[in-house]
Amino acid sequence: MSADFWAGYTSGALGILIGNRLDVLKVRAQTSTSSTHPVTTPQPSTNLQRFTALFRGAAAPVLGYGALNSILFMTFNRSLKLMDPSIFDYTKLAGVDLGKIWIAGAIGGLTTFVVSAPSELVKCRTQLGVDGQGSSYAVFKDIWKHGGLRGLYYGGTITSLRDAFGYTPNLYGWYFWSYELSKRLLLSRQADPFKAPTATDVLISGGIAGVVTWVSIYPLDVIKTRLQAQPAWHPEVQGLLSADGAAPRRAPNSLEIAREIWRTSGFGGFYRGVGICSIRAFFVNAVQWYAYERIMALFGGSK
Repeated sequence: MSADFWAGYTSGALGILIGNRLDVLKVRAQTSTSSTHPVTTPQPSTNLQRFTALFRGAAAPVLGYGALNSILFMTFNRSLKLMDPSIFDYTKLAGVDLGKIWIAGAIGGLTTFVVSAPSELVKCRTQLGVDGQGSSYAVFKDIWKHGGLRGLYYGGTITSLRDAFGYTPNLYGWYFWSYELSKRLLLSRQADPFKAPTATDVLISGGIAGVVTWVSIYPLDVIKTRLQAQPAWHPEVQGLLSADGAAPRRAPNSLEIAREIWRTSGFGGFYRGVGICSIRAFFVNAVQWYAYERIMALFGGSK
């Protein structure tokens, strides 16, 4: 397979492993309000359980996000190449219009929907222990049992909107744009804009890109998390939870959740946990971009 496939897969999986614990804290912060259903996460009792708890919910995104990153980078590179045939190396885009880079990133984001939506759903519910399960596979089986293929794409619309216009954990329109802009600004001090950036240049650019893009789409991520974290998200359970013969309670949709956040927490409710998210975004994306650039340099940036 092509170099950008393996570079994307490896860097994506590595980023998930590095940032998973902070991602768990972010998800808990996003759902911790008195207006939402309480979520009980099983507490680890042994040293081994405490260690494995650091990676709670990581299995689904490691497998899914590795594939997602591969699709993302390959689609981004091919789309950009179609818009600008002069590209000779996917890691050296100094002469490419930033608008084209944004469009290619957005296209890449939309193509990852088939992987990102179910991966995000399983990850979110595993991290919060919503279904009383401690593993991604157990959560996956529960979702499949009650909702089938359609159930795996619960919250898919808001996820696709978030992915097309920002990042998740992954890297899309604004993500590629801000990374390239940051790298160009850092490289502007040298005469040759196509000279390979230093490790520091890549790490700083990747970190900045991660923070900028996460903050830009954070409200959508909060809504998405609240939507997917609802304890009674499938119709069968909603019916069983109905009391006194009342009609089953319908789970609120994305717009209704947004209204509830505004009513109970105001503007700040849409940025609950953004500090933790920004710290995670900087380190994860710094390492992720560094791994991508190094692998591409090793195997050939244009192959």
